[in-house]
Amino acid sequence: MTGRVLLLGGTGEARRLATRLVDDGVPVVSSLAGRVTDPLLPPGEVRMGGFGGVVGLAAWLQEHPVAAVVDATHPFAAGMTANAARACALAGVPLLRLQRPGWSPQPGDDWRRVDSLPEAADAVAGFAHVFLTTGRQGLAAFAALTAECVVRSVDPPEPPLPARTTVVLARGPFTVDEERALMTEHRIDVVVTKDSGGHMTEAKLTAARELGVPVVLVRRPPVPPGVPIAATVEQAAEWVAARV
Repeated sequence: MTGRVLLLGGTGEARRLATRLVDDGVPVVSSLAGRVTDPLLPPGEVRMGGFGGVVGLAAWLQEHPVAAVVDATHPFAAGMTANAARACALAGVPLLRLQRPGWSPQPGDDWRRVDSLPEAADAVAGFAHVFLTTGRQGLAAFAALTAECVVRSVDPPEPPLPARTTVVLARGPFTVDEERALMTEHRIDVVVTKDSGGHMTEAKLTAARELGVPVVLVRRPPVPPGVPIAATVEQAAEWVAARV
C-alpha cells in the first residue's frame, strides 16, 4: 500500500481534486477515458484509455498499488462507476464517489423528468425545434425525431443523428446570454439535458426559464450500494487525507 491515489476523472471536480491533492503532496494518477480530442489535463500523472472492464481495473490495482480510488467521472458514467465499485471490492481498495449534487428547480422552471434517453426522445416527439445537450454518447436514441434539432458537443457526433440536425461544436462553459441567443436563433421550443448538476452547464436552464422553454431532464443513474459519496472537492480531499 502506498500513499498514491487513482483518480477516475474527466470532470471539473476531478481536475480540481487533482490540483488540491498535488498541492498537498499526494501522488495522483488521473485516468481519462480519452473520448474527447485535446482534453483539459489535470496536474500529476495522467493515463489515457480504459482499463478493460472490472477484471482489467482490478488487475491494474494489483499491479499499481494505491491507497484509495476516487471515482470523479461524470454523473452519467454509470458503466465506469459500476466497474470501479466491483474492481475495488475485488482488490480490497477503498473507493469514494465524488459526485456534485443534481440541479433543483427554480420558480418558473418547466421541467419534465424522465429516466432514460429513449424516454426523453418520446417526451419531445411533438416539438418542432429541439436543443439536444446530452453529449455525443446516446444521440442514436433521438435519431427518429423529425423535428429540427440542434446538437452541441465538443467533438463532432457520430451517426445516427436526427435527419434535420444542426451541429454546434463548442466547449463550455457558456453564459446565459450565449444560451439565450442560441435558443432564440434556432427557435428552440424544448431543451433536452441530463441532470449533470454544477454551475458549468446550468446557464441553459436559466435561459430556458427566461424564455419559457420547457426542459426534459434525464434522471441520474444510482450509485452502487455501499459506495460512499462526497458532494464537494473539499469533502473528497478530507476522505483521501484520512487514507494516505
